[in-house]
Amino acid sequence: MTPRLGTMRLACMFSSILLFGAAGLLLFISLQDPVELTPQQVPGMKFSISTQQHDGHLRIPTERVTRDSTSGSPRGLQLQVPDQPRPHPKAKAAGSPLRLRQRRRRLLIKKMPAAGPIRGINSSETFVQPRPHAMDSRWASLHQSQQERKRVMREACAKYRASSSRRAVTPRHVSRIFVEDRHRVLYCEVPKAGCSNWKRVLMVLAGLASSTADIQHNTVHYGSALKRLDTFDRQGIVHRLSTYTKMLFVREPFERLVSAFRDKFEHPNSYYHPVFGKAILARYRANASGEALRTGSGVQFPEFIQYLLDVHRPVGMDIHWDHVSRLCSPCLIDYDFVGKFESMEDDANFFLHLIHAPGNLTFPRFKDRHSQEARTTSRITHQYFAQLSGLQRQRTYDFYYMDYLMFNYSKPFSDLY
Repeated sequence: MTPRLGTMRLACMFSSILLFGAAGLLLFISLQDPVELTPQQVPGMKFSISTQQHDGHLRIPTERVTRDSTSGSPRGLQLQVPDQPRPHPKAKAAGSPLRLRQRRRRLLIKKMPAAGPIRGINSSETFVQPRPHAMDSRWASLHQSQQERKRVMREACAKYRASSSRRAVTPRHVSRIFVEDRHRVLYCEVPKAGCSNWKRVLMVLAGLASSTADIQHNTVHYGSALKRLDTFDRQGIVHRLSTYTKMLFVREPFERLVSAFRDKFEHPNSYYHPVFGKAILARYRANASGEALRTGSGVQFPEFIQYLLDVHRPVGMDIHWDHVSRLCSPCLIDYDFVGKFESMEDDANFFLHLIHAPGNLTFPRFKDRHSQEARTTSRITHQYFAQLSGLQRQRTYDFYYMDYLMFNYSKPFSDLY
């Protein structure tokens, strides 16, 4: 064998080895799991929201944000997020421990059972602990109250609305939610449960006004200063639902219903009288006068209840007496804070404390409309419901049963079952 021929054979062998090595490298890269290429989540906060779109709907699983069990930080109330831990250069160079953890994670994912509709969540996962210096008996009591309200709400959802967690969040589900970006707050509006004053508070938080007393009723309800969540695009909705503090305030259902009736039908109203009043009088009042049919004024409470309970209503449902479970979808959207109208001052100011609102901002006490008229109380509510038969009271209670159950309100009459 000549030296030149031996050199050529060695060169061919070396080229073959290089080609086989390159092919093996390409095959190895193509088989890598894409999970290994995903960015790491922030420690202590696991986002499992799917931003897939089906038929124009947002697909959001029930378990949207969970927290590290050692952290008391809630979704939305964690104002400072710790920096990502940086891997040690040697560990990064070696690569094998990280790849081993990723392979184990893939095996765990494959073995995990499907998530249930509602998962029990302990208190440390759902609510922020106030700072130690502020943790007096009053804050502790309010904190415990929040835990209990959310527990009752989740249990009711798990028992009666088990399929809600697998439904898609649509713009309709978030159409009553107002957005305040500076303090990262989402507020679901429940009419006749302090919503006017809450929107005033949001406007002050957003820097749109210096005081709640300076904001007129028409500015609150007919202005466009506050954005609704359904005005954002898909990514904007998902981002805010998963990272902002979500809250709603509720009210005893019968009291809220009577408050709405007094406001809309016992006072001049250019919308509710001609739209709802005329239809109600035409359908439920025998021998209604021409004047009543022309103006829609003078609707009586029993006539209003007939409309409410009629499955073939002459006009549709209205937000002022619709169920909270439909307005705010609490079985689909996991609210961080559930306040009550009956304890408004304490609950509202506790919430403002938790989101670090300006110290001089408190929830306003003034009555938004008909300020000379007494607020609707339990006593006034009983006076109105005394005009109804026992069957009508029972059917009205059945109509609002989920609201009574989810928000732990007692039966308003002893003869209700």
